[in-house]
Amino acid sequence: MKTKQQKNNSVTVVNKDQIQSYIMTTAKYDFSVYEKRILYRIVEMAQGELQGVRFATDCKKIEHTLFDTVHITMPIASLLNGESDENYTRVKQALLSLQKKIFTYEDEKEWISISIIALPKIKKRSSVVSFQIDSHIWDCCLDFSKGFRKYELATAMKFKSVYSMRFYELLSGQKTKLIYPLEQLKEMFKVQDKYAKTNDFVRKVIEPAKNELDELSPYTFEWSANKEGKKIVSFNFYPIFKPEHRDAELYKKELQKQTGLSWDLGRQVISYLKTSLEFSDKEIKNNRDLFVTAQMELPDIMTELAILRGKSRTKTNPKGWIINALKGKIKDK
Repeated sequence: MKTKQQKNNSVTVVNKDQIQSYIMTTAKYDFSVYEKRILYRIVEMAQGELQGVRFATDCKKIEHTLFDTVHITMPIASLLNGESDENYTRVKQALLSLQKKIFTYEDEKEWISISIIALPKIKKRSSVVSFQIDSHIWDCCLDFSKGFRKYELATAMKFKSVYSMRFYELLSGQKTKLIYPLEQLKEMFKVQDKYAKTNDFVRKVIEPAKNELDELSPYTFEWSANKEGKKIVSFNFYPIFKPEHRDAELYKKELQKQTGLSWDLGRQVISYLKTSLEFSDKEIKNNRDLFVTAQMELPDIMTELAILRGKSRTKTNPKGWIINALKGKIKDK
């Protein structure tokens, strides 16, 4: 099954549900839209490496050095927003800005202050950018010890406001009311000294973010204020799910995870996959779309599986070979 794709200059962005550490979601920072896009791509690549994704086909590369750093290469176009966005100058400005910004890390053993990126480089007449990041930042992208948020990558990359990005990350997948003190929100967004009047904070931060989420996002919100006397001290945010903005393929996969295998797979097929081919429930779920498609597209799925079982016995990874063979049969058909 193919997921929805978004053209981004010469780069095709395959939409996906991206997992982001709650540590990163609630961190205190002041990033531009372009800086956020760079960070989204770093998160994407860190998780892709963890999942065994190979990036060679889309000009992305990850190299772990001997000096506890990670060298990243990615297309410049993957940081832009569609065909009309050719502002490479802003990408360069974002790289320079991230180079100057500091990430502070502390645990039981050490305190360390790190530039978010180092050595950004764009070769003349090249379509890629490269830079280095410290391994602590790489590890932070994969630290889910305090929870996580899941959001659509293509949607996050569309926003023109960094406040929309922040609210989208906070609200995506959220089903219950969120309460944030005014001062905590201002500190998270790094606008403590920017909007002295709360009405200005609402007008410049909350309302524009809500309007953009209403237009583009599968998750938006309503809000109300909590007061002590006449003074606003905190805000309530009520998540609203807008299915018309949800990627249909990703939503289907999400629903599949919540249903039993027999919802869309025949019992005979499930039984054969488990008993004869030794697939676990998790392995079947991970390849559910493939098995459902094979069930619909191939004339006799049971016969095909039996043939593949015989041929797979001499393979080093029989189940992996069967998966690839099914993909090939579907493609040929």
